[in-house]
Amino acid sequence: MQAKPQLYVLSAPSGGGKTSLINALLEKDERVSLSVSYTTRAARPGEEDGVHYHFIDEQAFLELIEKNAFLEHAEVFGHRYGTGRDAVNKKLQAGFNVLLDIDWQGARQVRKSFPACGTIFILPPSLNVLHSRLTRRGQDSDEVIDRRMREAQAEISHANEFDYLIINDQFDKALTDLESIVRYQKPVRTDQKDRVNDLLAQLQENR
Repeated sequence: MQAKPQLYVLSAPSGGGKTSLINALLEKDERVSLSVSYTTRAARPGEEDGVHYHFIDEQAFLELIEKNAFLEHAEVFGHRYGTGRDAVNKKLQAGFNVLLDIDWQGARQVRKSFPACGTIFILPPSLNVLHSRLTRRGQDSDEVIDRRMREAQAEISHANEFDYLIINDQFDKALTDLESIVRYQKPVRTDQKDRVNDLLAQLQENR
């Protein structure tokens, strides 16, 4: 039996495949909705207000903070980002499972303001695979890739704070796990604990 509509926080290191998994799940399940965040940064070419973000100014954002209108909010590179509480609640009440695409720090905030949420962390099968994925993009210099790897290791070190861990080794299987968690609150593959522990141990050796 499908579980009642739930709020899920998804986090992953850069190169973990989180965005691709979210997009695939949105296409596959019409009862899943991605929360649209608020931001104070300007819209980039091709971005639409209310679709990619809710674009507001600094004063409006601060007023929303005062009204406790955010489940979580943060400042990143001089711009503010936040998840609207009312929009999430309305989608849940309408029967949607709601996804939040935020980092582990945002996940901590959401757990405090919305304790009933579920949290999901997407892991690469190994640090070597993660490095290969970042390299194959062909978009970044070696210096940038090294920085992303350091940031990824810092992100992965918080993986055990999450309710569910998915190893994105084979995309279709990872997507099936994600879909099963969101629909039934139970991953399909339940034999990954040792692999997760091996990855976390590998992380500690490389820090």
